[in-house]
Amino acid sequence: MFPTVSATRTRQLAVLAAVQVCAMSVWFSASAVVPALRADWGFSREHAILLTVVVQIGFATGAVASAALNLADRFPPHALIAGSALLAAGFTVALPWSPHWLAVPLRFGAGSALAGVYPVGMKVVVSWFPRRRGIALGVLLGALTVGSALPTLLRPLPWRAVLLCAALLATLGAGIAAAYVRPGPDHAPSPPWQPRYLLRMAADPRQRQVCLGYFGHMWELYALWAWLPAYLAANRVPGGPTAFIVIGVCGATGCLLGGVLSDRCGRRVVARAAMLVSGGCAVLSYPAAGTVLLLPVLLVWGVAVIADSGQFSAALAETADPRYVGTALTAMTAFGFLLSAGTIQLLPPVADAVGWRAAMPLLAAGPLLGALAMRRR
Repeated sequence: MFPTVSATRTRQLAVLAAVQVCAMSVWFSASAVVPALRADWGFSREHAILLTVVVQIGFATGAVASAALNLADRFPPHALIAGSALLAAGFTVALPWSPHWLAVPLRFGAGSALAGVYPVGMKVVVSWFPRRRGIALGVLLGALTVGSALPTLLRPLPWRAVLLCAALLATLGAGIAAAYVRPGPDHAPSPPWQPRYLLRMAADPRQRQVCLGYFGHMWELYALWAWLPAYLAANRVPGGPTAFIVIGVCGATGCLLGGVLSDRCGRRVVARAAMLVSGGCAVLSYPAAGTVLLLPVLLVWGVAVIADSGQFSAALAETADPRYVGTALTAMTAFGFLLSAGTIQLLPPVADAVGWRAAMPLLAAGPLLGALAMRRR
């Protein structure tokens, strides 16, 4: 007896989620061990920050290169995801035993490779879920969130072991993808990459609103994730377990909640509401710092900061010219990750000047302006 389409799509979603958890553990693997890296290798603070920043830049570069070369149509999805995860694992496992000057290029390579994991995974999910895509993409995004948070739990290990564990997980993800991931019945070729369409995107108010909302979201998201352990340490809160709960557990909850609500209430409504709550939490983090209110604020913040993420891609896909959806999504993602690289680099010097308590509320500017940009006119 052959499995039904419904059972197959559920199994594929579970498999893709497992792949994301494993492969995305590479993302913050070096960031999680920055103090040990600085102590062992004598990195300056600026060099250590760059190890996180270049992953964002690498991901943006990889996304554009993948779209320009049309890799998603040249290779089967399972092969592309597996190969990309394996490449990310290779860059990660090489870092501890490489010359110090190679650390930044290796992190850039890992970020570029991960551009072949999550975006391609989204395409496979969409091919299996012609309806209720909000919750399906929420599951995938939740898996990315848990995977990104995993290195925070590994921080007590020696720093080389943390990177090795992340590389092994990414290798496991590659094996799962190669063996089990398959495209769905709605799989279609990617639209061609058309850079000239970017001018039309900028001129279209609906697409412009979505992109500005996404940029506000990205201003906040990865800077919060990257520097949450440092912020917790400044507030004398145990970093590893708390960071995993805020980023991983609360983040996954936010992804699922955002996916469910977006299918019922609309993507723009959910995105704006999440950004308003998230921006509010960033503001409230100032008076809550050092009090019993800090943890509740961080838990809500962890849910809200990611609940809107999947809505932007879906909203842009619904408003862009169907012929150039791939171009629109790639451009929005690339610019968003480049912006997040700037915020990640900005926050530590500000914290040095005014303290983490006063620095963290600066993240509120992104989601609050993003929510304003997405208001209906």
